[in-house]
Amino acid sequence: MIPGPTPVPETVLKAMGRHPIGHRSGEFQAVVERTNAQLRWLHQTSSDVLVITGSGTAAMEAGIINTLSRGDRVLCGDNGKFGERWVKVARAYGLDVEVIKAEWGQPLDPEAFRRALEADTDKAVKAVILTHSETSTGVINDLETISSHVKAHGVALTIADCVTSLGATNVPMDAWGLDVVASGSQKGYMMPPGLSFVAMSDRAWSAYERSDLPKFYLDLGPYRKTAAKNSNPFTPAVNLYFALDAALEMMQTEGLDSIFARHARHRAAATAAMKAIGLPLFAAEGYGSPAITAVAPDGIDAEQLRKTVKERFDILLAGGQDHLKGQVFRIGHLGFVCDRDVLTAVAAIESVLQSLGLHKGTMGAGLSAASSALNS
Repeated sequence: MIPGPTPVPETVLKAMGRHPIGHRSGEFQAVVERTNAQLRWLHQTSSDVLVITGSGTAAMEAGIINTLSRGDRVLCGDNGKFGERWVKVARAYGLDVEVIKAEWGQPLDPEAFRRALEADTDKAVKAVILTHSETSTGVINDLETISSHVKAHGVALTIADCVTSLGATNVPMDAWGLDVVASGSQKGYMMPPGLSFVAMSDRAWSAYERSDLPKFYLDLGPYRKTAAKNSNPFTPAVNLYFALDAALEMMQTEGLDSIFARHARHRAAATAAMKAIGLPLFAAEGYGSPAITAVAPDGIDAEQLRKTVKERFDILLAGGQDHLKGQVFRIGHLGFVCDRDVLTAVAAIESVLQSLGLHKGTMGAGLSAASSALNS
């Protein structure tokens, strides 16, 4: 019950266990052709979704370095560990970064982006870089509204980290006018780590032609060229492609609306349970991510709680990152997660709190609240 790597279905594990085949073979090209179409469906885009053997950070770095040039001015949203990371990446490549910050646990303010973009009368801002679902805090940012302000600017691109939102909530790339969407296999895709995905709009590809930042393995031009031939410029993770094929087939069978509804239901169950137990949520009200619920148990050592849940029930919860270590624990509920998993995690948390003499409410209140939310 962590936000990645997430549980992997047996069907996907079995697919991954096939013997590798040649990555230039016709058999493998058929897998690439099939998954390319499935990825466009998942991203709700007509653009190619390019596959990189690497983590979600590789996809985000690729999106940045393939669309921007040294000295370009960018706005970077920072309200958690991954927002901080994109600031570091952008600065590492010599970009002129203006940080739009919010406290950890709070959402980015779309109005702050609007004001900064409207003040840019010279159209010097070339991109807005932000995280949709901030894994470190359990906050989901209003990507749709921020992207609308970027579109109104007319020049800047929207570069979005959708690593824990894609496959968990609605991210209609074309409808929202997103220019770069990055994600990773170990989250909503229900796969092991190792593949990352980046989709680029026509505007982003136009920017690619002007980009002068150094790139080789992450140069998306060759990926686009070979994708048109159902291939890859380098040796891909062949067996992870088998897993991707199986996972995307499962997702298509379930359907996007059902996937999004399931994740929203699990968010509702987790948040209702924690409130009923008397544990405060870390994310601002109304901005909880459908992928992960962050909990700030006042007066309780979150690491002790996690350790005991793992020892007694073999359930792994995520901890707080950086300055939140010991103050926050996080319940991942994305990907291959069902109602039973959420109920089991809630029951385990309640039992451990009771055993430690730390349960602040009526025993079973969390489980009851979670069950009510799942059945509503």
